[in-house]
Amino acid sequence: MSADNKTKVVADDMVISLDYTLSVDGEVLDSSEDEGPIVFLQGHGNIIPGLEKELVGLAVGENKEVTVTPKDGYGEQDSEEIKDIPLSEFPEEIPLKDGIELKVKDDEGVEMYGKIVSVGEETVEMDFNHPLAGKTLQFSVKLIELRDATQEELAHGHVHSPGHAH
Repeated sequence: MSADNKTKVVADDMVISLDYTLSVDGEVLDSSEDEGPIVFLQGHGNIIPGLEKELVGLAVGENKEVTVTPKDGYGEQDSEEIKDIPLSEFPEEIPLKDGIELKVKDDEGVEMYGKIVSVGEETVEMDFNHPLAGKTLQFSVKLIELRDATQEELAHGHVHSPGHAH
């Protein structure tokens, strides 16, 4: 069998189309069922490292069950990411209740997502960890399509869709 006829398998610098279902603790949190497959450049950190490394060697049409530990996913919970924010910094129209997720800006104007842990008399305790930090992720994946990346995609480090503006 010549190299030309070799079945293509996932390797770095290839564009991957992947159907997936993400479950945590037996509950489905996300799936490509509604939006269609995700498309990304393998080996460039476009997806979490624990999933990316498990895709290597997969051929089109193959399915795989992948378990990703927090270390190779969204990291462990970091107590430094739980902060007390003065109540005075919240506009009055924002409902301050435990469990509410908010988009806030830090002192440099960078947007961050946080979840209210508790509301005190003068401060609001917020958790800025990624919602999946500390979680073991279960992925059920199916490789839909595979192609070599273009030179431009490799230079930019991500997939270009048709009509992509630089």
